[in-house]
Amino acid sequence: MTTDAHALLPIALHAVAVARELIRTTLPGILTAKGESDMATEVDYVVERAVRDHLARHTPILGVIDLPFLGSRYAATEGGGATVNGQPIKASDTTTLNAALVSIGDYSIGTHAEQRNRQRHAITRRLAARVQRIRMFGSAAIDLVWVAEGKIDACVMLANKPWDTAAGVIIAKEAGAHVTDIDGTPHTTRSRATIAAAPGILAGILALVGESEGPNA
Repeated sequence: MTTDAHALLPIALHAVAVARELIRTTLPGILTAKGESDMATEVDYVVERAVRDHLARHTPILGVIDLPFLGSRYAATEGGGATVNGQPIKASDTTTLNAALVSIGDYSIGTHAEQRNRQRHAITRRLAARVQRIRMFGSAAIDLVWVAEGKIDACVMLANKPWDTAAGVIIAKEAGAHVTDIDGTPHTTRSRATIAAAPGILAGILALVGESEGPNA
């Protein structure tokens, strides 16, 4: 089995093509709970089975994200750059916070949500006072690929579930964005947060996030 990411990219692209077609042509069906606050439709499980079946025969090591209804497919391999629909992309060159468009991750819901959201509220207040605009897209994948493409300048997510972030992280990095944990250390699957930003504003974003920690935030 090859481990060359460039050679494996077509395999990943085919997997997301299968998923895209299923998403666009399959009715959602029955809605079921998959945890305290997460829901899934029948089409979610159909797509998961199809992609798992495809990847059981091929094992890619790279990142691909497809946004079917936006007609955008993002891909990256380590050291190979990032693309959308085959065209190279790069993170924004914004250097000042007051010109930055920043997305934030979802607020917590369910048990202990109020406690978990205190820092999120504090971050939102500080960002609102310093950046041009704040957005919440509700998708870690969109947050990260739009940082990669320069549609937004940074994203701040106080979470790091690899199945939500891994592909987007490599795409953002390969597009020139910096991706870190909440303390500014390089992002890994063990990070407790996911912060991606244009290089020129990363320090400012991390400073605002740092101000939101602690009892006086």
